[in-house]
Amino acid sequence: MKKAFLTLMSAVLLIGLSSFTGENKKAPITLNVVADKSRVDWIGSKAGDYHTGSFTVKSGQVQVENGKLTGGSFVIDLANLKVTDGAGDRLAGHLKSADFFDVAKFSEATYTITGVNYTGEGTCEINGNLNIKGATVAVKFNANIRSASEKGLFGQAYFSVDRTALGILYNGPAKDVQLAIHLFAK
Repeated sequence: MKKAFLTLMSAVLLIGLSSFTGENKKAPITLNVVADKSRVDWIGSKAGDYHTGSFTVKSGQVQVENGKLTGGSFVIDLANLKVTDGAGDRLAGHLKSADFFDVAKFSEATYTITGVNYTGEGTCEINGNLNIKGATVAVKFNANIRSASEKGLFGQAYFSVDRTALGILYNGPAKDVQLAIHLFAK
């Protein structure tokens, strides 16, 4: 009886200790980006006017650990650029030209997360590298992670980026472009 009691107490002690040492920590999981629900919206401006549009997200994966985004990457389909205001196809054609994205040579851009620093419940600063037009540029932004679990991830970010830092040097439009990233993964 004493031996059974000691065995039971040892098991309880080991279980209790494992909860403090992190042995119950869930292993990281990889989720696939849902391309038809993910996109990058943009607003570009010039003197006295602005234009709106979007890029589709082609593919990607994110890593989630213990309910938090920890890494990942996604591919932006530059060739599928859409202009959503009245400038339509004419502006889309110019943005796809060598003056801007040069989609004949560079039809995709890739963003790879290099670090995630949570600043609050569901808010984080994401550091990463954007590979666009054959160059890699560091891009950092704040994001809202609406959900992150083994069931899926939904995150959003709203920020501006200096297009000249991305190698888009065409004279005329303002340097800052407003971006909104909507990323879903399952």
